[in-house]
Amino acid sequence: MRPLLFSLFSHEEIAAALTETLSGDLGKINIRRFPDGESYVRYETSVEARDIVLVCTLDRPDEKFLPLIFAAAAARENGAKTVGLVAPYLAYMRQDQRFQTGEGVTAKHFAAALSPWIDWLVTIDPHLHRITALSDVYSIPAVAAHAAPTVSAWIKQHVVNPVLVGPDSESEQWVSDTANGAGAPYLILEKTRRGDRDVAVSVPQVEQWRAHTPVLVDDIISTARTMIETVGHLKKASMSAPVCIGVHAVFAGTAYHDLLAAGAGRIVTTNTIPHESNVLDVSSLLAECVRFQLRA
Repeated sequence: MRPLLFSLFSHEEIAAALTETLSGDLGKINIRRFPDGESYVRYETSVEARDIVLVCTLDRPDEKFLPLIFAAAAARENGAKTVGLVAPYLAYMRQDQRFQTGEGVTAKHFAAALSPWIDWLVTIDPHLHRITALSDVYSIPAVAAHAAPTVSAWIKQHVVNPVLVGPDSESEQWVSDTANGAGAPYLILEKTRRGDRDVAVSVPQVEQWRAHTPVLVDDIISTARTMIETVGHLKKASMSAPVCIGVHAVFAGTAYHDLLAAGAGRIVTTNTIPHESNVLDVSSLLAECVRFQLRA
């Protein structure tokens, strides 16, 4: 039977693309809030005996989590055969260790809370550092597709004489893969984070790269403070306005406009989170992983 997909919280573009690629059906679901703030979930398309795919990107996860869990539970109660989750952006992966006394490792807590409700998970480039694989924290089959080849191809086609710039040592593996795919050199910044919005950045040996177009690459653009700081250093070094590329367009508050105002020449993101900066489509990457899970 054809898979039945549901778009949660207005991610229709990827849900529609997945439905077409997987030869599935796109169902209707009603999610709303009661006046007291509690969530209401109702399937308007029958899920009985169907393989259900919930498409729900997890930016703003705290407001989405309970409706997502209720949707998964309601699918099972109404006779769904399986319930899978496509979360193009997967939240709560950055707190992957206890940095200060009294903290919890929320990456593990979130995974433990989500795993019992779904049969499998597909995402794009979760923030894996001290947690090296999703299987370290998720008790269900969890697959991460990688956007680096898509980013590399775009850079190769649209940027003249690029040099890729990674924000910190954590990004080096991802940035190096992207640079290799684009046939471009790369450098890694030295970053000191003093708080959520207080980041100091130094650019090593920047003078030798003045003839190149800098391309700042990161998996998540949240407050954009690292990129903003880097843009300032590049401007002082008389380099051209950089292209800023992020996989996940979180853009907290005014971060997007702050980054433009700082001097970014162009901001490019994938469509894991709907945003005006979306240029790169990752639906085919997700579809390949979902097809594998449905056949498993």
